[in-house]
Amino acid sequence: MRPPQRAQGGFPVVGIIGGGQLARMCQPPAVGLSITLSVLAETAGGSAELVIPSAAVGDLGDVEAVRGFARECDVVTFDHDHVPAEVLSALQADGVVLHPSPAALVFAQDKLAMRRRLADIGVACPRWAHVSDSASLQAFGDDVGWPVVVKIPRGGYDGERVRVVGSPNEVGDWLADVARDVDRGSGLLTNGLLAEQRIDVVRELAVLVARSPSGQGAAWQIVETVRTEGVCTQVLAPAPDLDPGLAAMATETGLRIAGELGVTGVMAVEIFEVRDAQTGVPAYVVNSLAMRPHHSGHWSIDGAVTSQFEQHLRAVLDLPLGDTSPLAPWTVTGNVLGGDYGELYPAYRHLMARDPGLKIHLYGKGVRPGRTIGHVNVSGADLDDLRSRANHASEFLQGVITE
Repeated sequence: MRPPQRAQGGFPVVGIIGGGQLARMCQPPAVGLSITLSVLAETAGGSAELVIPSAAVGDLGDVEAVRGFARECDVVTFDHDHVPAEVLSALQADGVVLHPSPAALVFAQDKLAMRRRLADIGVACPRWAHVSDSASLQAFGDDVGWPVVVKIPRGGYDGERVRVVGSPNEVGDWLADVARDVDRGSGLLTNGLLAEQRIDVVRELAVLVARSPSGQGAAWQIVETVRTEGVCTQVLAPAPDLDPGLAAMATETGLRIAGELGVTGVMAVEIFEVRDAQTGVPAYVVNSLAMRPHHSGHWSIDGAVTSQFEQHLRAVLDLPLGDTSPLAPWTVTGNVLGGDYGELYPAYRHLMARDPGLKIHLYGKGVRPGRTIGHVNVSGADLDDLRSRANHASEFLQGVITE
């Protein structure tokens, strides 16, 4: 890898480990700020590599390769949460500035560690237990009621490594791996499984916050994430008809989590809106954490004064954080899933002519059915109209509709 070409005037180089679409979408604000990005991607031809000149391909488990990459950077951050612990330790030992730090990142990497820490600081979560055999899982299910949710603590996105089960037999293979100390890929089943009470969910929400090393914090409006068969298909900003008291409490919780865990950069707190069983009062429980720019914040590219990608760069460089105010009453993100075709560009003419206010963001990924390959944003004052427009554009790009 050739060293990144630094801009004149003392501007820094930000290294991003992982070359996916999140790194790619940091490039436009980096250009505006005259910040050089350098990317270490897992595979050739990744989406970030197509737009960031200083990009290399390397095995993220190769400690020496990652150390060589980091030596050319002023600050290193992450495209995803799954960088091996031994690599992070080596970079820390070299004095590399990492944001978020490994001490914070572990709570996004390990769901058991996250649950323990959130419980320690008094954050509302589903009832949970660390289970390692059929007996402990049976006891937990009998206590909270079946079915229960069982998760492999490490690895996986969008419901991967998660099962809703009615008995221990339905995760017998996982429990057998636990007993044998099997490392199921990055699952690390040697430490057992996470069992959680199944929650009656009103809807799924996300609290997006940012925190700098100096301790400055900022938060965007809370959004609703709409899922179809487990995949996020729309994001509504702000979440419609959200109780103001609940919004204030959830935002405070997101900022408090960032402070208590020492998070630096952007963090998404995915939460479930619930109703108190006794009073019916709106409440929430925290589902998961992501310590990076997140799909729930893609609306901010076109719908907020400061996007999550610019904010992440500001935060990891310890620059003052930007204004998170919305630019319109509503912004809707429609996620684009791959169809069974390969040509996307011809769709632009139809979509741009039909809806000049539409903003299209594609990630440069190879197209395959079901894969998230981009998103569209629309902003305005009529939420129903915006949802319809976002849905049309997403389905047209996917090939579900042709007019």
